[in-house]
Amino acid sequence: MVSNTDTAPSEGASEDGTGQGPRHVAIIMDGNGRWAQSRGRPRLFGHHAGAKRVREIVECCPSLGIKYLTIFAFSTENWKRTQVEVAGLMSLFRRYISKEMKALAARNVRVRFIGDRVRLDAKLVQLMDQLEEETKGNDGTNLTIALNYGGRDEVARATKRLAQDVAAGKLSPDDVDEETLPKYLDTHVLPDPDLVIRTSGEARISNFLLWQSAYAEYEFIDTLWPDFTAEELGRLCRGYGARDRRFGAVKT
Repeated sequence: MVSNTDTAPSEGASEDGTGQGPRHVAIIMDGNGRWAQSRGRPRLFGHHAGAKRVREIVECCPSLGIKYLTIFAFSTENWKRTQVEVAGLMSLFRRYISKEMKALAARNVRVRFIGDRVRLDAKLVQLMDQLEEETKGNDGTNLTIALNYGGRDEVARATKRLAQDVAAGKLSPDDVDEETLPKYLDTHVLPDPDLVIRTSGEARISNFLLWQSAYAEYEFIDTLWPDFTAEELGRLCRGYGARDRRFGAVKT
């Protein structure tokens, strides 16, 4: 896990509505199971197809001006799925990390994981740590993978750490404000997302980056994740650049 001594980078998408594309895109990768079932295949077949799609999307980020990409791989609620599907997903995560480690390092991608690692198996956590270590010197695309992640869980864990610092006298209660809590979040080294995309036609955020997305733009699209292409991402980024982002202010 990244250290709380780091701070979020200052660069980010323009907040003056000048038409700049998003620097941080977050994606809820939904629709793998339905994609597989529509082809008469098991749900895990769709998850494997979705994992392959991640590579294409990561590779296209530099050409689209996307510096930060955050993807929702497994939520704290996904443990409710069948034991077969959960076990298959955990196996897929281990294989994906092992297979993609060298390629991600070679493409100058820096990888981070967010979420609670306590419930994950030791081998997977070891691979996650290794991938973060192998890519920590890279300064290209910042890929953040949300694994066993939930927005409410993240805020609860952050609040607990903040309360412990207050109890230990490291932080005064009077200093706790909306600028303080983000320093305790899993994403404290990242800028807030500018654009959040959800595939598969569902129009909900499913407990993803609740605090961070307060002023993000949202796109809910019908495309199932395994069919999502670099071209469609480019179209969404261009649409974002045409939006008038006022952040609560009124232009005169």
